[in-house]
Amino acid sequence: MIKTVIIEDEKPAARKIERMLSLFPELQVVASLESVEDAVKWFSENEHPQLIFSDIVLGDGLSFDIFEKVPTKGFIIYTTAFDQYTLKAFKLNSIDYLLKPILEEDLSKAIEKFKSFLPDGHLGSVQEIKQLIKKEKTILSRILVKIGYNLKIVQTNEISCFFSENKIVYLQTQERNYPTDFTLDELEEVLDEKKFFRVNRQFILHSDYIKNIHTSPNYKVDLEFQPQEEITISRDRVKDFKEWLIS
Repeated sequence: MIKTVIIEDEKPAARKIERMLSLFPELQVVASLESVEDAVKWFSENEHPQLIFSDIVLGDGLSFDIFEKVPTKGFIIYTTAFDQYTLKAFKLNSIDYLLKPILEEDLSKAIEKFKSFLPDGHLGSVQEIKQLIKKEKTILSRILVKIGYNLKIVQTNEISCFFSENKIVYLQTQERNYPTDFTLDELEEVLDEKKFFRVNRQFILHSDYIKNIHTSPNYKVDLEFQPQEEITISRDRVKDFKEWLIS
């Protein structure tokens, strides 16, 4: 059995995750914790589980605080309604990041990914786990954006580009542009490099939405759903851009 812990401060959400995990007979939920304080105490006094499902924003802080105080050898799958913590999550033994509402299909894929890290069924050292996670690049497939008091999930395959304006990074879709909580540097780390390319300091483009490429006098790109700003490829990026187009 794979010992599993849930960290979630909302009881209905914790019960839902536990019900979903009951569909996987190989998992055994050994604890359900509600706060940073409770979790630090539990991890200090008990054998660490192999797998942890953890919300990020808890009533008394961020769950990151738990694993900074009590480093764990277990793998973490974060479950949250907020995506601005993605990069920090993957620096703390996280193998996946599920945005709420959690879909059974996404949960199943995350558990299968976890199993792929344990071919012999045993955990290694903290450093060994970090190396295993580092080898598998995590790709962001959807982004949560805020529209007034509402939240909207945008699939990355619907995004023509990301661009920076007045210190805010926006994503552009057929509908409109939406502000995000990422920087372009952060996005470069988590986007699919086969689909997205950083052409200059201001833009990251999606290959599927390129309509035309002008080569004279400078390399410029026309996109579908393009922001009004003209998109020019930096001179030092032209060679890499051309190689990316045919890769």
